[in-house]
Order: sequence, then C-alpha cells, then structure tokens
Amino acid sequence: MNKGIIGIKLGMTQIFLEDGTRVPVTVVQAGPCVVLQKKSEPTDGYSAVQVGFETVVAAKANAAERGHCVKAGQGVFRHLRELKMEQAAELNIGDALTVAQFEAGDLIDVTGTSIGKGFQGVIKRHNFKGGRASHGSRFHRAPGSIGCSATPSRVFKNKKMPGQLGNERVTIQRLQVVRVDADQNLLLIKGAIPGGTNNVVVIKNSVKAIK
Repeated sequence: MNKGIIGIKLGMTQIFLEDGTRVPVTVVQAGPCVVLQKKSEPTDGYSAVQVGFETVVAAKANAAERGHCVKAGQGVFRHLRELKMEQAAELNIGDALTVAQFEAGDLIDVTGTSIGKGFQGVIKRHNFKGGRASHGSRFHRAPGSIGCSATPSRVFKNKKMPGQLGNERVTIQRLQVVRVDADQNLLLIKGAIPGGTNNVVVIKNSVKAIK
C-alpha cells in the first residue's frame, strides 16, 4: 500500500527512547490533506490522487483555483501535490489523508526544496581543493583553467563552475518515522530533511526495500 502526505517542517529537536537512547528528530506537521482529483489507469495511464494542503481565504485564489477545489467541498488550498497511489480507486474526492497511515518504524522518502545559499565559488559548491595559502602563491580559491587546447577549443557542457548553490528539489531516502502524533498531526522523523523551517515537504513510503 502506497502512503503519502504533504507537510510543513517545524524544526528539529531530540527525544529519548525507552532504553534511554537519544534520537535527533525533525518535527513535521503533516496533513490533513484533502483529495481533490483522481487519476486512473484507463483515462490517465497511471493511478494517483491530487491532494490539497493548508486552506486559504477563497478571495486570495483565482477563479480557476477555486473551481478546481470546489468539488471536494473543503475550501481552497494553498499547496497542491500529486501522489501516485495504487489504491487511488478506493479513495473518493473529499476524503482526507492523515498521519494515521504511518507507523513508528516506517521507512519514508522526504522531498523538499533545499536551503538556498546564493552564488558560491567552486570550493564551497563542488568541494574543490584550492591552492596554497602561503605568500606569493597567487592561486588560492580560483577554479583554474576551464578550456581546452586547439582540440576541441571549447568548454565542455556541465563543467563544474561557480554558480547558484541550493534552492533545488532534493529527496532524502530511507528516513525512519520515530513517532506519530495523530492528535496534533505531527510526524517525528529521525535525522534531517531538506529545507528550512516552514518549508513544504512531501512524504512518501520508501521506494527502496528493507535490507
């Protein structure tokens, strides 16, 4: 059974297990997410559901957005995501997906937008070594030569160069759910997940089998 939900990263903390082990966890407020649209094998070629998360005032959405959400009858949503689910046919428009579908010990994949670090050089962006720091070197943190000689007389594509670092879609695989708080819609996930505080993340069951 496929599992999936949208959430907001609240921050990191630590908890103690029954045996006294300290575990660093990320707290995510996940769901409830409302099913807005269903995709099926006969019509779309795959099975999935589109879900909405975090309601907003209807006046802040345009007519197309309001019309898309009106069928569910649960208001207008700020975040829409599509989750591939084999059991999509069993869900109905307007149904809610909550954290109750997860259990402690589940392996999950978390997708989010990493923290943007702006324009960075090759040492921070690509872990280049750089030159000597001694006097007279004149080569410290520069990328060095980038082109070729007479053949082929050009710079190859995907050359590691300075540029934008972070602010990209990242998926961390095989994270573990430590605790589920269904009353407050909270998931406690072992370790760190992409993005900063209040970043929107998508949580799904892990695609990699347990070793």
